[in-house]
Amino acid sequence: MNETSSETRSVIVEREFAFPAERIWRALTQPHLIEEWLMKNDFKPDVGHRFNLRGEWGGVLDCEVLTIEPQKTLAYTWNFSHEEAAFDLKSVVTFTLTPTGAGTHLRVEQAGFSPTQKQAFGGAHAGWKQFLAKLDEVLARAG
Repeated sequence: MNETSSETRSVIVEREFAFPAERIWRALTQPHLIEEWLMKNDFKPDVGHRFNLRGEWGGVLDCEVLTIEPQKTLAYTWNFSHEEAAFDLKSVVTFTLTPTGAGTHLRVEQAGFSPTQKQAFGGAHAGWKQFLAKLDEVLARAG
């Protein structure tokens, strides 16, 4: 049996932060803070807002805000057009915040990788771990 082209994989990275959800939410939704831990952007926390993330590597991601539940859930498209199918990505990133006794649990899921996008999938997994480490530094400074 062949795998269907609609079958997709997700990268899921989870991390505990010793900060309240309100502080993490600001870092996820304020453009100047997003730039510090993720990428340059023209983000606005409005459903339907189209924006770009500009990577230091020269790539531009086309995004659109899909879901906003303040201090709980943020989701947006994360699309990268590339002539090689292995890197032509149409995905959705969802941030889910859950308060804990010691701070906040953040779950990041990037869904939409095809089975043939192994390198992009692996890169995303490593990338999100690095982004969340930077986010922790930003949160510590943003007090």
